[in-house]
Amino acid sequence: MAFTLRSARLLAGRVNVLRSMQTRGYSDEMAFTFAAANQVFYDNVNVKQVDVPSFSGSFGILPKHVPTLAVLKPGVVTVYENDGKVNKIFVSSGTITINDDSSVQVLAEEAHPIDSLDRSAAQEALSKAQQEMNQASTDIAKAEAAIAVEVAEEIVKAAS
Repeated sequence: MAFTLRSARLLAGRVNVLRSMQTRGYSDEMAFTFAAANQVFYDNVNVKQVDVPSFSGSFGILPKHVPTLAVLKPGVVTVYENDGKVNKIFVSSGTITINDDSSVQVLAEEAHPIDSLDRSAAQEALSKAQQEMNQASTDIAKAEAAIAVEVAEEIVKAAS
């Protein structure tokens, strides 16, 4: 296989990416902050991995993850701590920011540990939201009810 100009450009591009990663402060640690209006769950704590539900699909975050900004959808954020503990927290919505220094911030509108969810109360909220959606007469009321149904469905799933 001959070494071509195209091969040289590809190799140079890979070297530049590696240099960029080294100079941008990538490390093997991931400082994690997770806060909601009702509670701060993590404040700049080093963790192994974080799995998040987003509108572009659920994904896992490890140290050295590419910088990203995403919108949370209702679901469970799973945090894998360095000591082996796994913490699952339900979020209603919010944002995920992954910075080029491997720090990660999750800012949620509302968040609750999975073990604090009441399945029967969640099922009741889902029934009420579905009823409101069926009775909605305006586009705004239908949209609001659809959001309530989506959140309630995810709470029921998380509480199960």
